[in-house]
Amino acid sequence: MTFGSITRNLSFLGAGFALLATATPALPQDGNDEARMRRLEAEVRALQRKVFPGGDGRFFEPQISAQPTVSSTAPSTSTTAVTDILTRLDALEAQLQRQTALNEENANAVRLLSERMDTLEGGRGSATVAATTPTATPAASTGATRNVAATATAAGPSDERVAAVQAIAKPQTDDAADDEYSYGFRLWDAGFFPEAQQQLTLFVEQNPDHWRTTYGRNLLGRAYLDDGKAKEAAPWFLKNYQEDKTGARAGDSLLYLAETMIALDDTRRACIALAEFSETYPALAAGRLQSQYEANRGKVTCN
Repeated sequence: MTFGSITRNLSFLGAGFALLATATPALPQDGNDEARMRRLEAEVRALQRKVFPGGDGRFFEPQISAQPTVSSTAPSTSTTAVTDILTRLDALEAQLQRQTALNEENANAVRLLSERMDTLEGGRGSATVAATTPTATPAASTGATRNVAATATAAGPSDERVAAVQAIAKPQTDDAADDEYSYGFRLWDAGFFPEAQQQLTLFVEQNPDHWRTTYGRNLLGRAYLDDGKAKEAAPWFLKNYQEDKTGARAGDSLLYLAETMIALDDTRRACIALAEFSETYPALAAGRLQSQYEANRGKVTCN
């Protein structure tokens, strides 16, 4: 019994003594003093037995014989499925933080590429005007102009590629945003991956709340992955999964994220993404994406 418990019980016992003293009628001061004392002692012992069950009036057995022990609440060594999910989500969130910066760099690179292509196309137009307008140009300057034009032509897309891209028509419907996505899809489907990357980047940045955005981010990741740029593809797949896990292509992006990690020889993250996919989207793992899921599982050995 602790010191605090003894103190409380003695206080209670003292209160009992006071109660008995007030409740017992006064007796004449005669030869009944001894009987009165014995009766009081009997009542005290009864009260002691009530307060301290099992006591003998001198030594009382405490109701709690030992100090309470604090049970350990440490988790067992084997983690639960929920713990595994939280661990994987922590890993994915950390990866998202690292790849967000890369995502921004990629977006800037796309903008620079767009500006470069516009400059090159403007340069070709200026060269055409210059060729049809006779001017007195020194021989040395003419040679330098030809070298610059040759370099610009080599750096830019060929005329055949420009013509092929221009041959792909952009849809014209009542939903202009959907037309932008569909045009990006047509570019990707035709194998024009850099052009598709540029088009789809513009679409997802300008239409973050459109119902097609989950398709656009997923397809943008695929455009990079199919172009052999796995590092650029990963942040788009992860972003599409994290932004809306109930999105129409969120599950696809998580599975493609695993495929991207496999391409980067990052087995640990590939296994995390595959496990998360199977637990979060079991219907897809056993249905529409079953063959792709099993193919990716066959490429890595996960614990």
